[in-house]
Amino acid sequence: MLIFKLFRKDEWLKFKASGKTDGASIDVSDGFIHFSKASQVKETAAKHFKGEKDLVLVSCDADNLEPDLKWEISRGGELFPHLYRKLALKDIEARYDIPKVNGLHKFPDIIS
Repeated sequence: MLIFKLFRKDEWLKFKASGKTDGASIDVSDGFIHFSKASQVKETAAKHFKGEKDLVLVSCDADNLEPDLKWEISRGGELFPHLYRKLALKDIEARYDIPKVNGLHKFPDIIS
């Protein structure tokens, strides 16, 4: 199963340069890296990235993040994937630019 992480452009560039990341400041504060299922990405973007224009979306194979990936209850009682270790570039399956078009983030077809 693929899971997804949104990055602001500057966060992505720092991650790309270093080869690993602890995530955004919210991830560091919470002690894990927040991921979403495909069905949760748009809501995550609307809730946490509404004012951001150029985002980067990465996908990872959840099985490859075991045993450090935990599925935990979050907003609305849904299970969300949380990674309890640094994310490495080698963990990334695919990367997508997420521009804003007419005020809305434009996602690839893989996102429902």
